[in-house]
Amino acid sequence: MDEEYDVIVLGTGLKECILSGLLSVDGLKVLHMDRNDYYGGESTSLNLIQLWKRFRGSDKPPAHLGPSRDYNVDMIPKFMMANGTLVRVLIHTDVTKYLSFKAVDGSFVYNKGKVHKVPATDMEALKSPLMGLFEKRRARKFFIYVQDYDETDPKTHEGLDLTRLCTKELIAKYGLDDNTVDFIGHALALHRDDKYLDEPALDTVKRMKLYAESLARFQGGSPYIYPLYGLGELPQAFARLSAVYGGTYMLNKPECKVEFDEEGKVCGVTSEGETARCKKLVCDPSYLPNRVRKVGKVARAIAFMSHPIPNTNDSHSVQVILPQKQLGRKSDMYLFCCSYTHNVAPKGKFIAFVSTEAETDRPELELKPGIDLLGPVDELFFDTYDRFEPVNEPSLDNCFISTSYDDTTHFESTVSDVLSMYRMITGKDVDLSVDLSAASAAQEY
Repeated sequence: MDEEYDVIVLGTGLKECILSGLLSVDGLKVLHMDRNDYYGGESTSLNLIQLWKRFRGSDKPPAHLGPSRDYNVDMIPKFMMANGTLVRVLIHTDVTKYLSFKAVDGSFVYNKGKVHKVPATDMEALKSPLMGLFEKRRARKFFIYVQDYDETDPKTHEGLDLTRLCTKELIAKYGLDDNTVDFIGHALALHRDDKYLDEPALDTVKRMKLYAESLARFQGGSPYIYPLYGLGELPQAFARLSAVYGGTYMLNKPECKVEFDEEGKVCGVTSEGETARCKKLVCDPSYLPNRVRKVGKVARAIAFMSHPIPNTNDSHSVQVILPQKQLGRKSDMYLFCCSYTHNVAPKGKFIAFVSTEAETDRPELELKPGIDLLGPVDELFFDTYDRFEPVNEPSLDNCFISTSYDDTTHFESTVSDVLSMYRMITGKDVDLSVDLSAASAAQEY
């Protein structure tokens, strides 16, 4: 261990693993360490016995749930947009050869007390019970504008400059009502609050296009894909990739004390009396607690069920977004469900997560609107965790700290943090112009 590395990465969470993979592929000498004896950090994947130990303090889960080893319960479950940034990063690093994906069955939105399929195209808008007849026609026109919009072809802009025009103004031109705006902004464009309405419309239009293109990719009921056996496969795939490029992984390294030189720059990490030297450090907030601040808290429920979520067309994997306005809250609520069809539970069993940014200290009450959509539940757990973000100045100490995982059930915010960290570490952008068909494992079978 007494060697010099370009970068030491602490923690094997998803963000850290993706960065370690990207940096290894760039030819940097990377040492990756974790104080735990398992991969994944906060974003690890647990079997039933591990889950019971963590949340109930016992290692005897009830027999009716089936064999413990048949479960892979992701602690930070998130779906991937089929044409999204994360899939591009996975293809860029060639880590896709270690993974198999399967399309997610359904994408739904909660509106006026009911769950509806998210309409993503002009044809779906016409069929959607979310809107009345006249609103459908207006929405269809707006969807056609978005579908035909091409940033590089001014003819498709219809005289509108979306870098200047804010989203609210663009929507007003089509006369869409608040209800329609709500599901477009939160379930299609995946905005987490309503700030986007006062921001340039180009970002929202691009997000809507990404959703529609991802949906078309697999001809399924949603734009999302998810790895077979869950996200726990990702950190391990990146560990294998890193090893191919000469990176070193060490699990179960206690302490992991970060060392600084007299100028305050990171110079190494000490564990078990040995110090590995480095020029730069990447880590999650738990390794440098005095250089991060708490910015919020996520409340979530984990439910085990023997049926799909009602009113989702029997979807065996599904995301439901509950926009904040529908609940009278300041933040959206997210519902994630996956099952034996993605090999994360035994046959006939379903795992659902309900998550939101905590606004009170009572997760049971706060998450009720999402839990009420689940139908009968076999077992239910509640959990909260704090969210941290870095407060250090990386140009002064060469420490690059990731932000904690948020409450969303898709990867868009997670991967934007990874890409901005990569830019800070290397001074360049990741090349995302990849051949999307290279994720050929991502076929239905």
